[in-house]
Amino acid sequence: MSIDVLNKRIRWLIGVVIFAGRRPLCDLISFALLLVILSGVTSGSTFFPPSVAVPEKLIYDLTWTGIKAGSATLEVMNDGDHVKIFSTAVSAPWVSVFYRVDNRVECTLSRTSGGTGFQPLRYRIKIREGRHRRDKEVTFAHDNTTAIYVDYLKNERKEFEINPPVFDPLSGFYRLRSLPLAVGHPTFLTIFDSKKVWNVEVQVLKKERISLPAGPVNTVLVRPLMQSEGIFSRKGDILIWLTDDDRRVPVKMQTKVAIGSVTAQIVSGL
Repeated sequence: MSIDVLNKRIRWLIGVVIFAGRRPLCDLISFALLLVILSGVTSGSTFFPPSVAVPEKLIYDLTWTGIKAGSATLEVMNDGDHVKIFSTAVSAPWVSVFYRVDNRVECTLSRTSGGTGFQPLRYRIKIREGRHRRDKEVTFAHDNTTAIYVDYLKNERKEFEINPPVFDPLSGFYRLRSLPLAVGHPTFLTIFDSKKVWNVEVQVLKKERISLPAGPVNTVLVRPLMQSEGIFSRKGDILIWLTDDDRRVPVKMQTKVAIGSVTAQIVSGL
């Protein structure tokens, strides 16, 4: 057997191990998109924590049992009277041979009438995970009382009445970065997702000092209890380490899968 053939078979075997069972890379990429859930919007309040500079761009390595399997970004920028948030997650070239992942999510927020805060205006999610595809959009009325849901792949359009404040999965969880987080005291967020309104609990587990490539960092460990499909198409616990300071930067995320665990760790933007 030639070296080339042997290498191909080894790569094929790695692919089978990685993507068998619970689709770990799907979990990993969906989990990476959890980067987007760490700040927030409410009428009459500031959108970002005071110490968070806009624009802001965070970059993460995604690893499975220590092997790099992809990368993710989270970017926030000003756009006139709007704020835009972008999240991307893509598989590494060697992984894409077996299971290509290319996930992109975008949220647009409009300034409230008082000019002191922002509210969700438009949310678009385009997911490619192997053969799985999603292409959905939610448009919110300016008074935040109506949400129009569109599934472009299923040619489905529905309108829902909602009670403000309600957020999409991308903008809503950003609120955590502007909230006080006390260990043992959960906080709740109202999210419109999968054609329903969810009251999502976020547990504040403990404070912990962790090691990063840039050095040790004091963090607050939280665990969101997601119920909807959203951009988190997975099962099981997700743990998020936020810096224990005013910025509340998500520096590390981790979740267990069928074989080992997947981790997203910040490499730029801290």
